[in-house]
Amino acid sequence: MNINNLQPLALIAGPTASGKSALALALAELTPSIIINADSMQVYRDLRIITARPSQEEESRAPHRLFGHIDGAEPCSAARWAREATEAIAEAKAHNLLPILVGGTGLYIRTLLDGIAPIPDIDPEIRSLVRALPVADSHIALTSEDPEAAARIAPADTNRIARALEVIRSTGKPLSHWQQHREGGIADRVHLASLILLPPRDWLNERCDARFDTMFADGQDEVSALLARNLDPALPVMRAIGVPEIGAFQRGEMSESDVKIAGKRATGQYAKRQYTWFSRQSSPDWPRLETILSSNNIANIATILRNSLLTA
Repeated sequence: MNINNLQPLALIAGPTASGKSALALALAELTPSIIINADSMQVYRDLRIITARPSQEEESRAPHRLFGHIDGAEPCSAARWAREATEAIAEAKAHNLLPILVGGTGLYIRTLLDGIAPIPDIDPEIRSLVRALPVADSHIALTSEDPEAAARIAPADTNRIARALEVIRSTGKPLSHWQQHREGGIADRVHLASLILLPPRDWLNERCDARFDTMFADGQDEVSALLARNLDPALPVMRAIGVPEIGAFQRGEMSESDVKIAGKRATGQYAKRQYTWFSRQSSPDWPRLETILSSNNIANIATILRNSLLTA
């Protein structure tokens, strides 16, 4: 399956609940494969149900890598994930397996393929001060200190606003300066067959709502166990959708109805951000699939994706 001496790599990406995992398994059933996670929350060991990680039964159907391999007390960066994904792709090559990259974290995927900006380490004191700011205050500050970044980042995108603000304050240069000088990246070493899932929004919203109902019904013990660890609330795992909402329910601060309203709203907003990113910021050369994945078409779509790896 090696095309022009390049490592074949399948990429299945898109918003949450769009059917990525099912399509990855369908592709793995057509050709021996390793499925590699590209979701920033599914890396954490503490949360299988809350992050909709593949079940143990699904994981038994094909080798999986970078799912649930990091303790929640340890934040995972895009740079770390890209290094580990590169190693997993090399493992697939060594065993003559197809690596299938599957997930919805655009930053991770872009870092792996295009490299990462060589941003110096952020001053811990600056990071602490920035991360403690409410998102509205952070956006106001960023508008003053790095207006270009503020203009392109959604005002409610807490992580990206904080990142841009801590970079300008710690390095004296805007994020765009560092992003012009990317290092690493494997795009020139792989033969990429990609597919972006962008199903109808109404269908996706219904799936997101149903997913949160499942999270609430089945994820109570996961959230209880995580909160019992008394981890830093700023850690990514503590901010995973479902953790703050279900935690508030368990403390008696919110009713079940209010939790579901808040959780479904958060899930929908997250899916919308992912949808926008993959629609507008991913490579225009990556094919988009705007139909609904179903039991009737998933095998055919997987076959088309596999065949695209067999053509130069």
